[in-house]
Amino acid sequence: MNNTVINVRTDEGFLLYRWPAATRDVSRIGDAWVLHACGDFDLDDLNLVRDQFTHRRVTLDGDVITVWPRPRETA
Repeated sequence: MNNTVINVRTDEGFLLYRWPAATRDVSRIGDAWVLHACGDFDLDDLNLVRDQFTHRRVTLDGDVITVWPRPRETA
């Protein structure tokens, strides 16, 4: 289900994952990933990303899917 992404702001690790077909922009901010679509993502898109980031919080807000950073370790 890989797709053609128009704008990738980082290539670090990008090819290790499968992104929803609706994805038009992928950026990485620290440990977080942010995906944008031209229209809205659906629950299948969200589940595709969640299945790859099983120990991370992944949220959907219309045309944005966010893979949140890992929690910081505390001493």
